[in-house]
Parts: sequence; C-alpha cells; structure tokens
Amino acid sequence: MARYIVAGSQPLEGSTKLPGAKNAVTKLLIAALLSDETTTLHNYPEILEIDLTIRLLRSFGAKIEKMGHGSLTIQRGSDFTNHIPAEEASHNRMAVLTIAPLLHCFKEVSLPKNMGGDKIGPRPIDFHLQAYKNFGATIEEDEQSYHFICDRLRGTTIELPYPSVSTTENILLAACLSKGTTVLKNAAVEPEVLDLMLFLQKMGAIIDIQTDRSIVIEGVKKLNGTEHRVLPDRIVCASYGALAIASGGRIEVKDARQDHMLSFLNNLRRMNAPYEIKPDGIVFGDGKKNILKPLSLETHVHPGFMTDWQPPMVILMTQAEGLSVLHETVYQNRLSYTKTLMEMGAHIENNTRCLGGIPCRFAHQDFEHSCIVRGITQLKGIKMDVPDLRAGFSYLIAALCAEGPSEINHAEEIERGYGNLDTVLKSLGAPIKRVD
Repeated sequence: MARYIVAGSQPLEGSTKLPGAKNAVTKLLIAALLSDETTTLHNYPEILEIDLTIRLLRSFGAKIEKMGHGSLTIQRGSDFTNHIPAEEASHNRMAVLTIAPLLHCFKEVSLPKNMGGDKIGPRPIDFHLQAYKNFGATIEEDEQSYHFICDRLRGTTIELPYPSVSTTENILLAACLSKGTTVLKNAAVEPEVLDLMLFLQKMGAIIDIQTDRSIVIEGVKKLNGTEHRVLPDRIVCASYGALAIASGGRIEVKDARQDHMLSFLNNLRRMNAPYEIKPDGIVFGDGKKNILKPLSLETHVHPGFMTDWQPPMVILMTQAEGLSVLHETVYQNRLSYTKTLMEMGAHIENNTRCLGGIPCRFAHQDFEHSCIVRGITQLKGIKMDVPDLRAGFSYLIAALCAEGPSEINHAEEIERGYGNLDTVLKSLGAPIKRVD
C-alpha cells in the first residue's frame, strides 16, 4: 500500500501538460484488435490503468510494444487466443469490451464475471448482454462466466434505456464488422466516444452520428491498422483546475481543450472562480483566495456536467460562501466519499431525494445521491483511505487546503488515472511525500 503525506495548506502555482485521456486510450487499445494489422497510438498516459489494460490484452496474445515518448504499437500477434484469464479481468472493467474483437475473430468467447473497477455503485453488464443478443449471439451463463457464440454478428437496431458510455463503445466495436447496418439510439456522445468513432473511421469503419443521439454503423468486411493521437484527458484538467482554485493558486494546464470543458468552465464562472483561456491551454486561478459563490449543480451525461468532475467540485463547494446543492444522477453511491470530508470538518448533508431540476432514475430508491454543502469551511488534516480514483484526487485537493498534515492511504488507486502524480504536485509547490 502506497500513501501520500501532505504537510498542509499550500497555494499551488506552475504549469502541467495534460496526458492522453485514460477513458479513451483503453478503448482504442481494444479497438485496434479488430484488425490483424499494426496500429500506432500516440500520447498515451503512463498510468496504472493503462498498464492493467495492456496486461489484460497481452494475457490473450496481443503484441504491444512501447516506443517511448508516449507512443506504442499494438497488433494481435501469432499467439492471439480467445481465452480471457479471470485474474487479469479482475483488475478493471475493460474485459467486457474485448468481446467484439474476440468474437469476430474466433466466433466464441468466455467473459469472466469477476471484473473490477471503481466501487461507485453497481455496474451491471445487462445492457451489453442484451446488445449482443440483438446482434444474434447466443449467450450461456454459469457461475464463473458468460459464454458468447456467434458465427457472424448481424446488424440490428438497439435503443439504450440509458446513454451508457461503455455500452455505446461496445456496440460500436461489435457493429463495425457485423453484416448489415446497425442503428444505435440514445447513444452516449462523450468526447471519448467520438474519439473512438474517429479512430474506427481511420481503420475503415463507416459510422454516422445523427442529431438525436443516434449512431448508424454500416458493417464492413475488414478493418485496417492505423495511426492515432489520443485526445487530452478532460478529467485530469478539471482535477488540476479545482486544485488551483481551492488552494488559492494558479496552474496553467497545457493542451486543455475549451470545447471539452464547456460545462465545467460555465460552473466555475457561476462560482466566481477565475480562469483564462490561452491558445495552448487553460489557466486556472489567479494566485489568490477568491470568495466563491455557492452553486446548484446536477451531473449528467455529455454534454451535461460530467460525473467524474463531481468530487473536485464538492471540494470547491466547501470553500464557497453559503449553501450549495449537488444532485448526482449517474452513479447512485458516488457520494460515499463525503463522509471522509465531514471528518475533515466539511458541513455536508447527504440526501436520498432528487435535489435537482427533474427526478432522476434513483428517485425513491433510498440512495444518498444528493447533498447540501455549507461553506466556507476550514478543513483539517486527517488520516484517510482512498475509496476510488476520483474521490482520491479530491482528498488530495482537500489535504492541500487543510490546516495540519494529512495521510492518504491507498495512493495507488489515485495513480490509476494520474501519472507521476507526486512529481507533478511537487513541481507545483505541493508539500507532499509519497511513501511505499
């Protein structure tokens, strides 16, 4: 178990460069296996989550070589097989997306049930299973796995009950090499999904996106290898932006894209939190503690306010003068991390009601998915355990605003999504030490 020791409050100043998006590159690595040719990816992040995904793909024969300077190549390799080891599948949720390349290649595949991932609420794969049934696959189930069988997937029409990102991505991977045309309705349209669509188009796929969140995919017989640069990580951008503002510092985030941050930036402006758009990035904060205004906020699928931006925004709410309200509509258990913030002195009241404009799918289900935050609060340093990746970085923000030292255990959870984190934070002036 790794941990961070943070000495206490410190305004952070300097610049950092955004890595490639974790939530994009993991899917691109898998999509590359739809071709028997070599693909090259640039701007991949050196983080634990990518290493875990590479381990998973290598475990069934994919050949992946890192070339340095953020580039790698990937191809199926001569030992490519349809066996997904249960141990490798347990580290994250990427195994569910490998169904398409393995089923297209081998006509059958077994998916282990023990997939990992952040503990932010139940994440069933029912949407994925139903989609493959629509494509014509036969699915058999036992205690350990789901077994998929299909000679060739066939185009179909699928309407998602909820615009799930991972299900949209899985359907895209399956539809590209299916026979006929697939129409996906109520699809996710996040920047990472669009990046996957662009990548698949480079490989030879035919994909159209409609104005009503529908995606139309015309199946092709073969996909080729390609070369692609991964888009910058908008979650990391928001993390450093919130850190700069909460600490009273100034951080320039290079390669940040304004169009990817639209909703986040709008809500910063509503809070009176300073930022400046530059030709090559975004500068967050102005080097002083500003009086922040309270905020009423709901998370939603893109183009709404991203659920992964929610934990750092709650930290900013603790530093705003007055009552702020948050309604989480994507993951029902995502607010569990706030109990630690309360131990640090934050005034947060969690609520099972939908404290937003409209009731969400968690209404009347007794999930604490809304909260009221009262600020301004002087947080105090404590010992804490990281429950998941995004909450973990928010604990770092809180610790760097707090009075007195903090100890953050299970730092490796944060490092799943943030590369060389202690080095980057030290370069910004953070009084932090990593201990193995």
